[in-house]
Amino acid sequence: MSERVAVRKTYKLFIGGKFPRSESGRSYLVQSSNVSLASRKDARDAVVAARAAVKSWAGATAYNRGQILYRAAEMLEGRREQFVALGIPGDEVDAAVDRWVWYAGWADKLAQVYGGANPVAGPYFNISAPEPTGVVAVVAPERPALLGLVSVIAPAIVTGNTVVVAASPSEPLAAVTLAEVLATSDLPGGVVNILTGAITETAPALAAHMDVNAIDLTGVTDASLASELEVKAAENLKRVLRPAPADHDWTVDPGLARMTALLETKTVWHPKGV
Repeated sequence: MSERVAVRKTYKLFIGGKFPRSESGRSYLVQSSNVSLASRKDARDAVVAARAAVKSWAGATAYNRGQILYRAAEMLEGRREQFVALGIPGDEVDAAVDRWVWYAGWADKLAQVYGGANPVAGPYFNISAPEPTGVVAVVAPERPALLGLVSVIAPAIVTGNTVVVAASPSEPLAAVTLAEVLATSDLPGGVVNILTGAITETAPALAAHMDVNAIDLTGVTDASLASELEVKAAENLKRVLRPAPADHDWTVDPGLARMTALLETKTVWHPKGV
């Protein structure tokens, strides 16, 4: 009897709630698995999916978004051993679950902290309310593969943004496995889109895309690439989050900065006493 040949898993992209292969048909080998190598066309497709999801996700109640993020934490907890089998330390998986829960808790509280009623000299109510920026492109940090990824996705989507994430090229399995978690977490398709492959190919396409409203360069370690992306982002005045320091500690309290950095402030006037 001939020796059986093991079936090698192929990790695909995550776009619009589905798992398509790269339109280029390319892949690369990571930990004995095939991982899709996203192209610029895949990046554009992901932006289209993210834009289509903005209206319903931003229009969902903050309470509902919090419930969905909490559900993601539940599903991640249930697949803990799968991540550990990929080489993610158990402590990191636990911290990633806690990070989802932490951001889920902020969903219906941030407006009270970041918004408010303003004093005005007239018969009006004047209210400032946070609004999502829109479509956010994110270059995920290289490591920690899971906690770092959750720490850049959760603060962006909890406030109603949708994201296109360029995952770590060297640690993509955690990203695609997290996509499998999100696909079963009641998260609407298109809210999170994940591209695997070369950052140098997908990130410039995202930075130059006119339908992307902000770009988070946290995972960019090459200073010249960061400068190139900032120049491309300036073409339509994208909001830019600069690369994180090399020694950034992802285990500490993340604070509100990442959530508020991807918000706009809407001010509403309303007459009173009428």
